[in-house]
Amino acid sequence: MKNIRKRPRFSFQNYPGSKEITMKNIWRIVMIFTFFISCFSAPTIKTVEYVDINRFMGKWYVIANIPTFLEKGAHNAIESYTLNDDGTIATTFTFRDKAFDGPVKEYHPRGFIRDTKSNAVWGMQFIWPIKAEYLIIYLNDDYTYTVIGRSKRDYVWIMARTPSIPDNEYNAILEFLKIVGYDISKIQKVPQKWDN
Repeated sequence: MKNIRKRPRFSFQNYPGSKEITMKNIWRIVMIFTFFISCFSAPTIKTVEYVDINRFMGKWYVIANIPTFLEKGAHNAIESYTLNDDGTIATTFTFRDKAFDGPVKEYHPRGFIRDTKSNAVWGMQFIWPIKAEYLIIYLNDDYTYTVIGRSKRDYVWIMARTPSIPDNEYNAILEFLKIVGYDISKIQKVPQKWDN
């Protein structure tokens, strides 16, 4: 009989940096890819007609959302935008994890404007080359409230220039989201508390 050599089982242990490659990290990568895979044909949820991109830049407090796995338990969440010279959007997303005194989490995705006629359809890239769908579906005239949605109605972000908004405005936005197909029972307020 011929000697049949068994192939060695694949193991991360023989590779440089293997201590950093754990099942937990692999699971995180899978979750990120699952979240960011989305179709970029025409959006199936209506966006606003036009966004003055320069007015839209700056700091937005996240008032409420259907949170992604990254955002669960976020406190004092803020999304900030800066227009780059190449037309992309430098984004900084920060929050306190699980409590107002929890550790600060910070992410730096990049926005890509996909529809320059309206400036309301973006791709948001956390990891190359995947760009998640990011649609500006609500924006009031004075650029103080906005809503970012997705065609799948799986995630949503209600944001404002201030850490809180009046109840009547918040309820009107919820009614709008219900009309466009969101399950508003999934929307959670993001705790915001600031000294100044």
